[in-house]
Amino acid sequence: MHDKTQVHWHEPKAGENAGFGTFNRPLMPYDRFMEAEGVPVYRGIGVRRMQDLPLVPWKRLGGRGSYIQLYGTEGLWGMYVVEVPGTGALNVERHLYEKVVLVIEGRGSTEVWQEGQNKPHVFEWQKGSLFTIPLNTFHRLVNAASAPALLLCGTTAPNVMNVIDNTDFIFNCPFNFTDRFSGQDNFFKPNDDIEPDPIRGLAMRRTNLIPDAVNSELPLDNRRSPGYRRVEPQMAHNRFYLWIAQHETGRYSKAHKHASAAVLICLKGKGYTYTWPEALGTTPWKDGHGDKVLRQDYEPGGMVSAAPMSGDWFHQHFGTGKEGLRVTAWHGPNNQRARKPGRPGEKIMDYGAIDLKKGGSAIPYHEEDPAIRKEFAEALKAEGVTGRMDPKWYEGESSDEPGDVM
Repeated sequence: MHDKTQVHWHEPKAGENAGFGTFNRPLMPYDRFMEAEGVPVYRGIGVRRMQDLPLVPWKRLGGRGSYIQLYGTEGLWGMYVVEVPGTGALNVERHLYEKVVLVIEGRGSTEVWQEGQNKPHVFEWQKGSLFTIPLNTFHRLVNAASAPALLLCGTTAPNVMNVIDNTDFIFNCPFNFTDRFSGQDNFFKPNDDIEPDPIRGLAMRRTNLIPDAVNSELPLDNRRSPGYRRVEPQMAHNRFYLWIAQHETGRYSKAHKHASAAVLICLKGKGYTYTWPEALGTTPWKDGHGDKVLRQDYEPGGMVSAAPMSGDWFHQHFGTGKEGLRVTAWHGPNNQRARKPGRPGEKIMDYGAIDLKKGGSAIPYHEEDPAIRKEFAEALKAEGVTGRMDPKWYEGESSDEPGDVM
């Protein structure tokens, strides 16, 4: 006899499959957590300006805010924007997930301390500052001005919550991660030294605070466009991966493809991104699929998900402002290709930095859809900006086309 309170499972008949066949994806613990917070959750491929998102009172944080979950980042990492009231502060927090903070508007300070420490470490921030909160430390964000401050936060909360699924433990664990932060006096002293990233040899800074990510010096990289500059901060031994880069005025990146995770946030300039699934090929407009290509326009504070759906997506970024296009790309924890799990010691090609004809995933300028350069030229003209793309780059192997990019 069946329990009347339980739906009983029946084996399929011969020739039939078990299960419903199709189903709706259920909410994950992090999705349920966001819904319970009582603030909006913005979903989409991007936003022109996060400053225009709705902000509502956020009881847990003590300010006003909104969650941001761009398509393609679900379950990989989380993001939210929060407003710190004028001459006020957010509530004290501590949590078992990493957090990086970009100051969109305002100035203030952050207090950080471990359980058992009597005196907090204090550092100041301003518009354009980028910093991290060490794992599971107490911290409080304080506004130094009468106008509200606006902060963008990226976190590994989905990764932690979807595994542990216990918010009391996540927000009240007493363990001090002294390997991440032991209270050293110079922890939040900016470090400008450049060294090679030990995995790929790219420019890296070991620093837990960048006072001005909008105008800071960037070393030459050349990998995405001619004159492209880039650095990746290594912050507090985080697994959350990010970098800062800038394209020169009048130039744009090659298209390249990869799976979901990366979100580009505009720091300076203005522009747009095209993104399309690999299945549409390398010339979607020419092949009659231009209506399926997604576009996101942005200005400082705007953002776009580089690969907003499952599978590999091509994406290409265009700066149309007179000051060049500076962005910071946030990937979340362990989502950059070289940092994903795999067989230790195996050789990995930096696919995004290598042209398709050489086994990588980048489309060289001379093989891209002709609609790309036409659209870019028109966009620059509308802004009164002079294009600086050398015609030889569109001529192929015999020209001095710039090298492979990421």
